[in-house]
Amino acid sequence: MSGRDAPQKLMRQCERKLVILDRDGVINVDSDNYIKSPDEWIPIPGSLEAIAQLTQANYKMVVATNQSGVNRGLYSLQTLNAIHQKMLTAIEATGGKIEKIYFCPHRPDEHCHCRKPKPGMLQQIQHDFQVKNDQMLFVGDSLKDWEAANTVGCEFFLVRTSNGKETEFALKKLSSVKIFDDLLSFVKYIIDEQ
Repeated sequence: MSGRDAPQKLMRQCERKLVILDRDGVINVDSDNYIKSPDEWIPIPGSLEAIAQLTQANYKMVVATNQSGVNRGLYSLQTLNAIHQKMLTAIEATGGKIEKIYFCPHRPDEHCHCRKPKPGMLQQIQHDFQVKNDQMLFVGDSLKDWEAANTVGCEFFLVRTSNGKETEFALKKLSSVKIFDDLLSFVKYIIDEQ
């Protein structure tokens, strides 16, 4: 990189420092039966280290997750908070930090604005962190994640963990999306790009 390129590259780094992570299937192992207790929350190998590496690279991270199990009566808000506390404790133990967790407790038939693929959660994140759409990176494993990112205009990155392989097949017909095996390989790419 030449001396003239360095300031532009540094500017791009400073402009894109908020990473939005889906939870189930990106940070932790997903389940068709929902993650209903802290014991069922199991990190995907490498995901905690990935978050720690992004933290050390001065990225801010938030989680945006659909949690309809709450309104389905499968687990309470108190249990969801306990699951999230376990996740945050595990992340912090490896040197990572999540700034905030955004979740939608609604079922699909409730048609709320915050449930992905609708953009409500991402718009709230934009408002709370005062960032433009092109300053956010969204990492997910589902079409709902891609649709939400696409609606607000932030760059989407797909991981093949959980629903990712199925989503990859669908997205090949729709758009060109950068695809990674897991969160750790995404992080290596982002840090190397710096």
